Amino acid sequence: MAWDSSRPVAYRRLFKEWLIYAAIMTVLFLVVMRDEANEVSLLFGLLASLPLYIGFSYVLAKFGYQRKTLADLRTPRATPAAATNSDASTPDRQRPAPTRRTASSANRRGQRPPSRKRR
Repeated sequence: MAWDSSRPVAYRRLFKEWLIYAAIMTVLFLVVMRDEANEVSLLFGLLASLPLYIGFSYVLAKFGYQRKTLADLRTPRATPAAATNSDASTPDRQRPAPTRRTASSANRRGQRPPSRKRR
């Protein structure tokens, strides 16, 4: 898709998603990595991720990308294949024609296949 400046950007959703991410990462930084690293620099890096996340999401939204919400993922979609073929036990395609490499009907009935002459 091409850039369209009239496409809306869901800033409220973006900020909410980033806040959830920031809260989880803050807890991880303070609990898991409290002895190994400087918390101030980690939190500064976390704050620096906000404009990057909003900027990348803005560009993607202007190109037409929109992630699905959990509600969208939960609603079942009606697929044309499921609507036309209600019986799932029927095959969608025919059995391929037999070739010389596939088993002949004699093998399936327990009989020996005809032997070939050796050169």
